[in-house]
Amino acid sequence: MTDYVRNKKVTLNFELLDLFEAGAVLLGTEVKSIRQGQGKLDGSHVVVRGGEVYLVGASIPPFQKANAPTDYDNERVRKLLLSKKDILKLYNESEKKGLTIVPIRWYNTGSKLKLEIAVAKGKKKHDKRDTIKQRDTKREIERTLKTQ
Repeated sequence: MTDYVRNKKVTLNFELLDLFEAGAVLLGTEVKSIRQGQGKLDGSHVVVRGGEVYLVGASIPPFQKANAPTDYDNERVRKLLLSKKDILKLYNESEKKGLTIVPIRWYNTGSKLKLEIAVAKGKKKHDKRDTIKQRDTKREIERTLKTQ
């Protein structure tokens, strides 16, 4: 399993509650572009409308700009593929106050390209500071153990 694109800030800004694996409706140039490691998930989110799930705000540039369609949009809304049970669960979670659905990473399973999404709760400023402090102390402990 290879990670192609990651949303690096998601664990700092959100507390992840429930993870889901989703397929996506993509163009061939978008798949090639993601496999090259191009694309951004920063600032994007997932919405549930009319019993379907969409990825909004993610940027995926075309694989070759010269061969891309003239009306190609990097940040178009992309449909995600999930089971009805997962869609219902995501819809119920998204209706709760303070919860949002965020994309975490693009990765592959075999030859399929998948998007990992999570139901998340936003962190306050002091929670972010605690996360940074815990990460730094963990790194320091690992360094001291490595040198001994």
